Amino acid sequence: MNVKNILSKCDHTLLAQTATWEQIKKICDEGMKYGTASVCIPPCYVGRAKKYVGDKLKICTVIGFPNGYNATAVKVFETEDAVKNGADEIDMVINIGMLRAEEDGQVCDEIRAVKAACGDKILKVIIETCLLSEDEKLRMCKIVTDAGADYIKTSTGFSTGGATLDDVKLMRANVGERVLVKAAGGISGLEDAQAFLDNGASRLGTSRVVKAVQDIEGKGY
Repeated sequence: MNVKNILSKCDHTLLAQTATWEQIKKICDEGMKYGTASVCIPPCYVGRAKKYVGDKLKICTVIGFPNGYNATAVKVFETEDAVKNGADEIDMVINIGMLRAEEDGQVCDEIRAVKAACGDKILKVIIETCLLSEDEKLRMCKIVTDAGADYIKTSTGFSTGGATLDDVKLMRANVGERVLVKAAGGISGLEDAQAFLDNGASRLGTSRVVKAVQDIEGKGY
């Protein structure tokens, strides 16, 4: 197990409603220290965080979070504002009701609109797998691919379940070759993180990997 490689695949995450700026600064410090892929933080802190880290760490934020039922125009505005404030990566939540109603074209169009608002920034599409049927997951693999997003992501971490290995395998097998997979929600530590990477995830959304490394350091292993 290569701990440094695992850390480099992690979006070190703090999205709690109670998150304070001091807590955001702390995870930014941790992200820079441990070489994480990014920190994933609430939109209201993007500007301050970008000024704080400069070019030492990528800033990721969330759009339409956590429910995904904002109007498309709102998601586009949120994205444009986040990018203007310095966000390097955008994680958006799909409109699950539209997907369930088989309005796949509208779901795809919304992702395309958010991708356009991202410009050259990375877009990850959160599909909330715990709320979807197998057919809906498969349809989302096609929609995300057709819409030109960069990643398909399992979960917000705010619903009834998080990432599973089966969902990551399904997504990896059914998205286009150019689309990557992000597993998020419930990743318990280093061994769990490695299992997700081994089964097709290219990025992990978690706070527990850094904590696991800190615990190892504290025990002097």
